[in-house]
Amino acid sequence: MEPRASLYILALLLGLYQALPLTEPQHVDIISRIITINNGQTSCWLLSFYINILFEGDIHLPRTRNALVCPSNKCFWQKSSTGVVQVPYVVSNDFSSSDLNVITSAMASFHSKTCIRFVRRTVEPDYISIQNLNGCYSATGKTGGSQVISLSTSGCVYHGIVEHELNHALGFYHEHTRSDRDKYVRINWENIDPSMQYNFNKANTNNLNTPYDYTSVMHYGRTAFSVNGQYTITPIPDASVVIGQREELSTIDVKRIKILYNC
Repeated sequence: MEPRASLYILALLLGLYQALPLTEPQHVDIISRIITINNGQTSCWLLSFYINILFEGDIHLPRTRNALVCPSNKCFWQKSSTGVVQVPYVVSNDFSSSDLNVITSAMASFHSKTCIRFVRRTVEPDYISIQNLNGCYSATGKTGGSQVISLSTSGCVYHGIVEHELNHALGFYHEHTRSDRDKYVRINWENIDPSMQYNFNKANTNNLNTPYDYTSVMHYGRTAFSVNGQYTITPIPDASVVIGQREELSTIDVKRIKILYNC
């Protein structure tokens, strides 16, 4: 094949690759991928350890606060007079056009299914700042001012991961920390590194009168934080139930957003 023809074909393939939305590798659930990325980049941010302490793998938030129990509602984004909840955001210039396509596609999922609208920030004092930092993480709920969602271009810019982190910013924790989780999953403490067991503590959550959701985009996979490769979470009573997906907001994820924000 002529060198010029080979270069032409390579350019076409590269263009096709950049045009396609990125989806997570099909054998890895969202949380497992996030934990792998964040652990792999630990050495890059040890100097900022006290700033970027992550709970449950990707939550940048003091453990004393639970976003779903917020009596003042100040930790939720407010609905406008038009009936939509506008969440202002800015995006770092570090992201490529294909990265931006993935991010906006994930936002569009919220737009099409709920009253949430991620809008470009103008002068709003409270907003999300999406940055290419070391790892995948977000605060939970609205914290005030500029709050960071980190989507490292080294492994975090995938549709499901972006949705997962955006959902944290809306006010949702991981599914396995629900106050009633012991009815639905068994935590296998013996398979968890003792120093990591706090990631499985139950929280005082407002479950919004919705059922436990094994299919939630916020659910841990079976081996999250496993010290020996064995299951850390087992569904009950049916251990074969699939948990830890990587694709899209579940039906119940959408329902909860609608309830929480009165869509």
